[in-house]
Amino acid sequence: MTKHNSPLIKSVYTSPAGDITIITEDDTVIICEFSDRDTRIIRQLERFYPERIVIDGPLPSTIKIIFDRYFEGETNSLNTLKSAPVGTPFEQSVWKELQTIPAGTTWSYGELAKRLGSAPRAIGRANGRNPVCLIHPCHRVIGADGSLTGYAGGLERKEWLLKHEGCTIK
Repeated sequence: MTKHNSPLIKSVYTSPAGDITIITEDDTVIICEFSDRDTRIIRQLERFYPERIVIDGPLPSTIKIIFDRYFEGETNSLNTLKSAPVGTPFEQSVWKELQTIPAGTTWSYGELAKRLGSAPRAIGRANGRNPVCLIHPCHRVIGADGSLTGYAGGLERKEWLLKHEGCTIK
């Protein structure tokens, strides 16, 4: 947990995949969730930032430009954003590894588990707790049989994102 006095800024970015709530601390994204998943956002704020004030404000233009580029087809552009998701050391390692999955490709939970020396279920749990979707692209992780499993933003949205990035879906 951080001990800053400045308020966190809550912005909404309108995307073709649905509105995205982005919470920033200065120029760093700390939460990025689809807005229709507001219970996840509230739970993360209460758990990790209970002492912080959150105010509505504009999305920093540098972050907006990068999201615009992503949705215009530069699907690796989100890799350039500063993010600081809060989680356990294991979750942090999973979320960091997610950023190595190139846009337009998918990895299975098992493949990610092998890379991290872990179990697929543990990877799935950490993936499901990812507070910065898209930036740490948990939507690129699929079942061993190629099925689109478990996405906090919804499976239809996961499919949309993967197709947007150029993935062929079974």
